Amino acid sequence: MESGMPLSGRQRALIRESWQRVSGSPVQHGLVLFTRLFDLDPDLLPLFQYNCKQFASPQECLSAPEFLDHVRKVMLVIDAAVSHLENLSCLEEYLCNLGKKHQAVGVKVESFSTVGESLLYMLEKCLGTAFSPDVREAWSKLYGAVVKAMRRGWETLPEGD
Repeated sequence: MESGMPLSGRQRALIRESWQRVSGSPVQHGLVLFTRLFDLDPDLLPLFQYNCKQFASPQECLSAPEFLDHVRKVMLVIDAAVSHLENLSCLEEYLCNLGKKHQAVGVKVESFSTVGESLLYMLEKCLGTAFSPDVREAWSKLYGAVVKAMRRGWETLPEGD
């Protein structure tokens, strides 16, 4: 996913317009994203543990209240990125720290490409025919920029925690 070039004004408009249609039901749409994620990579399921409880199946995880809180948080991060399209750099430190947290719980950097595929899948399912190739490209660029910032969390050395 590209992240080197800034988003054009048209791409920012496409992202905002498409997100407006999705953001009204964050948990519902977030569950579409995570259902797809577990379909694509079932090995990610063990990363989601609450109170030392392992989930026996993706369905059990997807219905757990603690996991639904995680879904809400993921959708809020996407919402923050959409809200700051003109100045994504203001989220840099937050996203870097988010990357560190994900690294600490065992998430591999490579998993972010699967999350990206799942995000695009969710948008396609939720937007239907409005999910054009231009919308896909705009979201891919935005997601690439978010992941680039989060990856810095892997690249920075721990500060003696």
